[in-house]
Amino acid sequence: MIPMNSYAQDVERLWPELEWIQDVDLRHKTRAAWVLAFERSPLEPDDLLAIPFTLHVEGCTVSFMDHKRLVVHLARVSAEKIGEFMKDAMPIDSDTLIAGAILADVGKLLEYEKVDGKVVQSKRGKYLRHPFTGVGLGQEVGVPDAVCHVIATHAGEGNLVKRSAEAYVVHHVDFMTYEPLVKGLEV
Repeated sequence: MIPMNSYAQDVERLWPELEWIQDVDLRHKTRAAWVLAFERSPLEPDDLLAIPFTLHVEGCTVSFMDHKRLVVHLARVSAEKIGEFMKDAMPIDSDTLIAGAILADVGKLLEYEKVDGKVVQSKRGKYLRHPFTGVGLGQEVGVPDAVCHVIATHAGEGNLVKRSAEAYVVHHVDFMTYEPLVKGLEV
């Protein structure tokens, strides 16, 4: 396990939703992946409160953390409603879902950098997009394969593999709050 440093408090502040993960070991590993990402990132924790969540929308005013926390909240509510209406037809593991949603974009801390005050894709990010670096960070701290699967398949790269129920939920709540900004109908 990666030792916790001062970034652990920052991660706790940024991610109060960590408390939704019932499995204490998984909660610690999810936090540890974010700590490790900050240790390796040119970004600081408070940058995530200001930088846009995507570089694909010119003038995006939604911060990284606002979007990421929205995805976690929508995933949780979606899973609750799926359980309510579909019962056992589509079981969803809440801890896998929440940890996967929290970690889905952890790799962006290695994909992004600031140049002259502007966030841009890093050289590493041009070679390895955030689903790949996110899985690497997760595996390094012992995040289970089911959660790494959510990280790996939440973006377009996941369209080529069979997704778990948790991965589908995270993928769709992420994209329903992204694609309208990129491809939305202008009236």
